[in-house]
Amino acid sequence: MQLNTARQAWHDCTYGSWGAQSAFAAQLTQLGTRIQTTTGQRHAARAVHQALAGAIQAAIASLSRPLRAFGNYLYAPHVEAWEQQAAELAVFLLVQQRGKRMTATKREKLEVLVKGVLLRYRYMHQGGQSANVDPLAAPEAFRGWLQAHYQLSLSAVRWEREWGGYVRLAFDCCEDLDKQALAPIATRIHAMKKK
Repeated sequence: MQLNTARQAWHDCTYGSWGAQSAFAAQLTQLGTRIQTTTGQRHAARAVHQALAGAIQAAIASLSRPLRAFGNYLYAPHVEAWEQQAAELAVFLLVQQRGKRMTATKREKLEVLVKGVLLRYRYMHQGGQSANVDPLAAPEAFRGWLQAHYQLSLSAVRWEREWGGYVRLAFDCCEDLDKQALAPIATRIHAMKKK
């Protein structure tokens, strides 16, 4: 495990080798139970990875449940459905708090729009590398994607006036939550590199 960025550390500390996971699943399927064996990796690199991962996991555990779910949704290799829902809710509540008052109908549309923005943000930072370009940056592409995936039709005529600001606000909220979630990990990495 390398300690290059907080995002990458979050991803790497929750990543398990697929060989070990598939062997475990095969054993469970075949025998219906787990049997302790000593054939696991027992070399120094594995021990160092586990020690570093444990330190990062402790920093993650210090976060509130919504921030931990948000970070797991963005960076963990395996995401639970409740983590995705909690991340979407955290962003939506923050957008709603910072945005203007609106009707119930517009709030429902905003909730779906926020889900789309969060998915775009997740794609851009996938796996902790933050190297992907936003594939739905064009409003036409994003509206088409919302229509195809959520059956949400938003007017192109008043897009910037009605929704453009909310898209930017949702991205800002994602960035703010991301910074809050990554702060303890970055602090822990900095402390470990000083030693």
